[in-house]
Amino acid sequence: MPSSSLILFNKPYGVQSQFRDDSNNDHATLSPYFTDKSLRVAGRLDATSEGLLILTSDGRVNKAITQPPSAASFEKDKHKQGKTYLVQVEGIATPAQLQALSKGVHLKDGKTLPALAQIVTEADLPIDLWPRTPPIRERKNVPTSWLMLTIYEGKNRQVRRMTAHVGLPCLRLIRWSVAGFELGGLGVGEFVRIHLNDERCRQLGIGHTL
Repeated sequence: MPSSSLILFNKPYGVQSQFRDDSNNDHATLSPYFTDKSLRVAGRLDATSEGLLILTSDGRVNKAITQPPSAASFEKDKHKQGKTYLVQVEGIATPAQLQALSKGVHLKDGKTLPALAQIVTEADLPIDLWPRTPPIRERKNVPTSWLMLTIYEGKNRQVRRMTAHVGLPCLRLIRWSVAGFELGGLGVGEFVRIHLNDERCRQLGIGHTL
């Protein structure tokens, strides 16, 4: 695979973001989907999250996508790469909760960078939802709603911890976009190869293609 390309993959629920199974659980790995051993994951998703996973053999691309800006340089960083998630939560977000997510919340491993947070209806989601197996847990007297949340870093299980911190437990988590690359119409378990031109490389802050 050329070094100036990457793969967009719609990772199914229950699949680990790695090729080798070094755990003691029943989750599948990426091995059944890809045979190219030079591929590396650029920004992991935990097994219980779904959606866009980027894989590349280009270390520059990997670094550009996974290296977050520092808090001091956040506003001036022209190449900061956002990741947008569609988050189904328990409850209906209030303006105060959305503002807290946007400003950044204090987690055990530090305060999160400013984010973009908005509530959306299921009809306004940028994808057609697919059935999840197993389905989310639902409580009869507790409504659920969807958020669109864009973050610029990648703390462990960050989105789940952020929404839980403001009182909105996460029920389903789908990554929609990373660094301007979108899930689009990829079906579950499907992938597409993208070749990067010079303009796209400059947007990632990695200079020209090889």
